[in-house]
Amino acid sequence: MRLKDKVSIITGAAQGIGLATALKFAREGATVIVCDMKAAAVDEAVAECRRLGAQAAGFVVNVTDRAQVDAMVAAVKAQFGRIDVLVNNAGITQDARLQKMTLAQFDAVIDVNLRGVFHCAQAVVDTMVDQRAGVILNASSVVGIYGNFGQTNYAASKFGVIGFTKTWSRELGPKGVRVNAVAPGFIETPILASMPDKVLDHMREQVPLKRLGHADEIANAYAFLASDEASYVNGAVLEVSGGMTV
Repeated sequence: MRLKDKVSIITGAAQGIGLATALKFAREGATVIVCDMKAAAVDEAVAECRRLGAQAAGFVVNVTDRAQVDAMVAAVKAQFGRIDVLVNNAGITQDARLQKMTLAQFDAVIDVNLRGVFHCAQAVVDTMVDQRAGVILNASSVVGIYGNFGQTNYAASKFGVIGFTKTWSRELGPKGVRVNAVAPGFIETPILASMPDKVLDHMREQVPLKRLGHADEIANAYAFLASDEASYVNGAVLEVSGGMTV
């Protein structure tokens, strides 16, 4: 098992890519810390991880609330003694064209997708530096590399996450902490569930593999980057998009 006994905090871990990642980490032997907003969903995700034989704990956390993040990290450190991996997966979308986007929409996405990543990374970094070991994995997106119509706020946040990743990899690499990002393409998650079939068909046509990705395929990338198999991977942005940007 590639992640045996690695204490791994995963945000947004109760659904979609986050849940798939939590379950993948559980199968790989990690101690899984499930963080999300809804208590019932957190409890179910923790139960699923435990059914797979993993040690797991859950926390209701809003990543935009620094006090909640700090309390969660302190509790994890107290219970398990270390923090080996942080997967900054929590994210939202509130799409609109530039001419129509409200300040509330802009602020909400930046607050979760960018400020939340900062909060969680800063909360764990001292522990990882003290250990001289740790991995921080950030969720970017192909939209954070190439932009996308109607996603000014989301694109800005995901470009920003890449900036975090490049900067932190330089700062923390000499201290034994690796920092990388994953940039998913179009993935079948609850976020896409409300989209019309016509839109989804168009999305599939943009991908050389002619299909949407699966959450498990992103989880596999996170598991690799979290593992010692990726011990010389630092500051990378791994695009997992079926080749849509070729």
